Amino acid sequence: MSIKHDGLDASWLGYATVRIESPDGFVVYFDPGRYGVLDDYYARDGDLILVTHDHHYDSDAIEQVADADATVVAFEGVDASNIDRDVTPVEDLPYETIRVGEEDFLTVGEADVWTLPAFNDPDGPHLRESGDPYHPRGLGCAFHISVGDRTIFWPGDSDVLEGFEHLEVSLFLANIGGTVVMDRHEAADLAETLDPDLVLPIHYDTIPLLEADEEAFVVDVATRGIPVVLDDPDHV
Repeated sequence: MSIKHDGLDASWLGYATVRIESPDGFVVYFDPGRYGVLDDYYARDGDLILVTHDHHYDSDAIEQVADADATVVAFEGVDASNIDRDVTPVEDLPYETIRVGEEDFLTVGEADVWTLPAFNDPDGPHLRESGDPYHPRGLGCAFHISVGDRTIFWPGDSDVLEGFEHLEVSLFLANIGGTVVMDRHEAADLAETLDPDLVLPIHYDTIPLLEADEEAFVVDVATRGIPVVLDDPDHV
Protein backbone atom coordinates (compact mmCIF):
# COMPACT_ATOMS: atom_id res chain seq x y z
CA MET A 1 0.00 0.00 0.00
CA SER A 2 1.18 3.53 -0.71
CA ILE A 3 0.06 6.68 1.09
CA LYS A 4 -0.27 9.77 -1.07
CA HIS A 5 0.80 12.95 0.69
CA ASP A 6 1.11 16.26 -1.16
CA GLY A 7 2.78 14.67 -4.15
CA LEU A 8 4.86 12.21 -2.14
CA ASP A 9 4.31 8.46 -2.10
CA ALA A 10 5.02 6.97 1.33
CA SER A 11 5.01 3.27 2.17
CA TRP A 12 5.72 1.54 5.45
CA LEU A 13 7.29 -1.79 4.48
CA GLY A 14 7.61 -3.16 8.02
CA TYR A 15 9.76 -2.67 11.14
CA ALA A 16 11.46 0.73 10.62
CA THR A 17 11.54 0.57 6.82
CA VAL A 18 9.80 3.41 5.01
CA ARG A 19 10.00 4.24 1.31
CA ILE A 20 9.40 7.83 0.18
CA GLU A 21 9.15 8.84 -3.48
CA SER A 22 9.04 12.46 -4.66
CA PRO A 23 6.93 13.68 -7.60
CA ASP A 24 10.11 13.60 -9.71
CA GLY A 25 10.84 9.98 -8.83
CA PHE A 26 13.58 10.52 -6.22
CA VAL A 27 13.37 7.61 -3.78
CA VAL A 28 14.45 7.58 -0.14
CA TYR A 29 14.51 4.57 2.19
CA PHE A 30 14.65 4.94 5.96
CA ASP A 31 16.29 2.04 7.85
CA PRO A 32 15.62 -0.78 5.36
CA GLY A 33 15.43 -4.38 6.48
CA ARG A 34 15.67 -6.86 9.37
CA TYR A 35 13.16 -9.41 10.65
CA GLY A 36 12.28 -10.54 7.13
CA VAL A 37 10.27 -7.43 6.33
CA LEU A 38 11.91 -7.16 2.90
CA ASP A 39 11.84 -10.85 1.99
CA ASP A 40 11.22 -11.10 -1.77
CA TYR A 41 11.43 -7.31 -2.10
CA TYR A 42 14.01 -6.27 -4.70
CA ALA A 43 13.12 -2.79 -5.90
CA ARG A 44 16.68 -1.47 -6.23
CA ASP A 45 15.25 1.99 -6.88
CA GLY A 46 16.57 3.88 -3.84
CA ASP A 47 18.54 7.04 -4.53
CA LEU A 48 19.16 7.75 -0.83
CA ILE A 49 19.35 5.24 2.01
CA LEU A 50 19.31 6.54 5.59
CA VAL A 51 20.44 4.40 8.54
CA THR A 52 19.91 5.60 12.10
CA HIS A 53 21.87 3.05 14.19
CA ASP A 54 23.23 -0.50 14.56
CA HIS A 55 19.88 -2.11 15.42
CA HIS A 56 18.46 -1.01 12.06
CA TYR A 57 21.54 -1.69 9.95
CA ASP A 58 20.99 -4.49 7.41
CA SER A 59 23.52 -4.48 4.57
CA ASP A 60 21.70 -7.20 2.61
CA ALA A 61 18.49 -5.17 2.71
CA ILE A 62 20.33 -2.07 1.55
CA GLU A 63 21.48 -3.99 -1.52
CA GLN A 64 17.86 -5.06 -2.10
CA VAL A 65 16.58 -1.47 -2.22
CA ALA A 66 19.51 0.67 -3.42
CA ASP A 67 20.01 1.78 -6.99
CA ALA A 68 23.52 1.26 -8.36
CA ASP A 69 24.17 5.00 -7.99
CA ALA A 70 22.61 5.29 -4.52
CA THR A 71 24.08 7.20 -1.62
CA VAL A 72 24.00 5.56 1.82
CA VAL A 73 23.99 7.96 4.76
CA ALA A 74 24.69 6.17 8.02
CA PHE A 75 25.18 7.44 11.54
CA GLU A 76 28.84 7.48 12.55
CA GLY A 77 28.18 4.98 15.34
CA VAL A 78 27.05 2.18 13.01
CA ASP A 79 29.86 -0.36 13.46
CA ALA A 80 29.75 -3.82 11.89
CA SER A 81 32.15 -5.14 14.52
CA ASN A 82 29.60 -4.37 17.24
CA ILE A 83 26.69 -6.05 15.45
CA ASP A 84 25.91 -9.67 16.31
CA ARG A 85 24.69 -10.35 12.79
CA ASP A 86 26.51 -11.02 9.53
CA VAL A 87 26.69 -7.57 7.94
CA THR A 88 28.99 -5.83 5.51
CA PRO A 89 30.75 -2.78 6.98
CA VAL A 90 29.22 0.48 5.76
CA GLU A 91 32.38 1.57 3.94
CA ASP A 92 32.51 -1.75 2.05
CA LEU A 93 29.07 -1.32 0.52
CA PRO A 94 29.15 -0.85 -3.29
CA TYR A 95 27.72 2.67 -3.06
CA GLU A 96 28.77 6.15 -2.11
CA THR A 97 28.71 6.19 1.69
CA ILE A 98 28.56 9.20 3.99
CA ARG A 99 28.87 9.19 7.77
CA VAL A 100 26.96 11.70 9.87
CA GLY A 101 26.92 12.78 13.49
CA GLU A 102 24.10 13.98 15.71
CA GLU A 103 23.80 17.49 14.29
CA ASP A 104 24.83 17.48 10.64
CA PHE A 105 23.39 18.80 7.38
CA LEU A 106 23.96 17.61 3.83
CA THR A 107 22.24 17.56 0.47
CA VAL A 108 21.90 14.39 -1.62
CA GLY A 109 20.09 14.81 -4.91
CA GLU A 110 16.66 16.26 -4.20
CA ALA A 111 16.94 15.73 -0.46
CA ASP A 112 18.18 18.08 2.22
CA VAL A 113 19.09 15.99 5.25
CA TRP A 114 19.46 17.09 8.86
CA THR A 115 20.41 14.81 11.73
CA LEU A 116 19.36 15.16 15.35
CA PRO A 117 20.24 13.27 18.53
CA ALA A 118 18.21 10.13 19.23
CA PHE A 119 18.46 8.25 22.51
CA ASN A 120 16.67 7.11 25.65
CA ASP A 121 16.78 9.64 28.46
CA PRO A 122 18.78 8.05 31.32
CA ASP A 123 16.20 9.57 33.69
CA GLY A 124 13.26 8.46 31.55
CA PRO A 125 11.02 5.37 31.44
CA HIS A 126 12.72 3.38 28.66
CA LEU A 127 15.55 1.71 30.53
CA ARG A 128 16.86 -1.81 31.06
CA GLU A 129 16.45 -3.50 34.43
CA SER A 130 20.01 -2.39 35.15
CA GLY A 131 18.93 1.22 34.73
CA ASP A 132 20.92 1.64 31.51
CA PRO A 133 19.18 3.11 28.45
CA TYR A 134 18.37 0.71 25.64
CA HIS A 135 19.66 3.40 23.29
CA PRO A 136 22.33 5.50 25.00
CA ARG A 137 23.32 8.82 23.52
CA GLY A 138 25.85 8.30 20.73
CA LEU A 139 24.31 5.06 19.47
CA GLY A 140 22.15 6.65 16.78
CA CYS A 141 20.49 9.68 15.27
CA ALA A 142 17.17 10.93 13.98
CA PHE A 143 16.60 12.20 10.45
CA HIS A 144 14.66 15.30 9.38
CA ILE A 145 14.63 15.60 5.60
CA SER A 146 13.14 17.79 2.93
CA VAL A 147 12.07 16.14 -0.34
CA GLY A 148 9.83 17.63 -2.98
CA ASP A 149 9.14 20.68 -0.80
CA ARG A 150 7.83 18.44 1.97
CA THR A 151 9.54 17.67 5.27
CA ILE A 152 9.67 14.21 6.84
CA PHE A 153 10.73 13.42 10.38
CA TRP A 154 11.86 9.98 11.53
CA PRO A 155 12.99 10.13 15.17
CA GLY A 156 14.63 6.73 15.03
CA ASP A 157 14.81 4.73 18.25
CA SER A 158 14.45 7.54 20.72
CA ASP A 159 12.48 9.13 23.49
CA VAL A 160 10.79 12.45 22.83
CA LEU A 161 13.72 14.81 23.21
CA GLU A 162 14.14 18.53 23.76
CA GLY A 163 14.41 20.23 20.39
CA PHE A 164 12.01 17.98 18.52
CA GLU A 165 9.22 20.45 19.23
CA HIS A 166 10.89 23.13 17.10
CA LEU A 167 10.88 21.09 13.89
CA GLU A 168 8.73 21.97 10.92
CA VAL A 169 7.24 18.64 9.88
CA SER A 170 4.86 17.75 7.08
CA LEU A 171 4.97 13.96 7.46
CA PHE A 172 5.71 12.54 10.92
CA LEU A 173 6.82 8.90 10.94
CA ALA A 174 5.72 8.16 14.48
CA ASN A 175 7.67 5.49 16.36
CA ILE A 176 5.00 3.95 18.61
CA GLY A 177 6.63 0.65 19.58
CA GLY A 178 7.12 1.54 23.24
CA THR A 179 9.30 -0.42 25.70
CA VAL A 180 12.62 0.57 24.09
CA VAL A 181 11.38 3.75 22.37
CA MET A 182 8.62 6.29 22.85
CA ASP A 183 5.21 4.64 23.29
CA ARG A 184 2.00 5.56 21.52
CA HIS A 185 1.00 8.08 24.19
CA GLU A 186 4.33 9.91 24.02
CA ALA A 187 4.25 9.80 20.23
CA ALA A 188 0.73 11.24 20.19
CA ASP A 189 1.80 14.09 22.47
CA LEU A 190 4.73 14.78 20.13
CA ALA A 191 2.41 14.71 17.14
CA GLU A 192 0.23 17.33 18.81
CA THR A 193 3.29 19.49 19.45
CA LEU A 194 4.65 19.15 15.92
CA ASP A 195 1.22 19.65 14.32
CA PRO A 196 2.23 17.94 11.06
CA ASP A 197 0.09 17.65 7.96
CA LEU A 198 0.03 13.85 8.36
CA VAL A 199 1.11 11.23 10.89
CA LEU A 200 2.06 7.70 9.83
CA PRO A 201 2.79 5.31 12.74
CA ILE A 202 5.55 2.73 12.14
CA HIS A 203 7.96 0.45 14.05
CA TYR A 204 5.37 -1.60 15.91
CA ASP A 205 4.19 -5.23 16.12
CA THR A 206 7.23 -6.58 14.24
CA ILE A 207 8.44 -8.42 17.35
CA PRO A 208 6.80 -8.92 20.79
CA LEU A 209 8.94 -6.15 22.30
CA LEU A 210 7.24 -3.65 19.97
CA GLU A 211 3.60 -4.58 20.42
CA ALA A 212 1.35 -1.53 20.26
CA ASP A 213 -2.30 -0.63 19.77
CA GLU A 214 -2.07 1.31 16.54
CA GLU A 215 -5.82 1.87 16.30
CA ALA A 216 -5.88 3.48 19.74
CA PHE A 217 -2.99 5.68 18.61
CA VAL A 218 -4.94 6.75 15.53
CA VAL A 219 -7.99 7.64 17.61
CA ASP A 220 -5.83 9.57 20.08
CA VAL A 221 -4.13 11.60 17.36
CA ALA A 222 -7.31 12.16 15.34
CA THR A 223 -9.19 13.50 18.37
CA ARG A 224 -6.47 16.13 18.66
CA GLY A 225 -7.36 17.33 15.17
CA ILE A 226 -4.27 15.96 13.44
CA PRO A 227 -4.55 13.92 10.21
CA VAL A 228 -3.34 10.35 10.73
CA VAL A 229 -3.30 7.25 8.58
CA LEU A 230 -2.41 3.57 8.96
CA ASP A 231 -0.40 1.65 6.39
CA ASP A 232 -0.42 -2.15 6.39
CA PRO A 233 3.05 -3.51 5.62
CA ASP A 234 1.49 -6.87 4.67
CA HIS A 235 -0.16 -5.25 1.66
CA VAL A 236 2.57 -3.26 -0.10
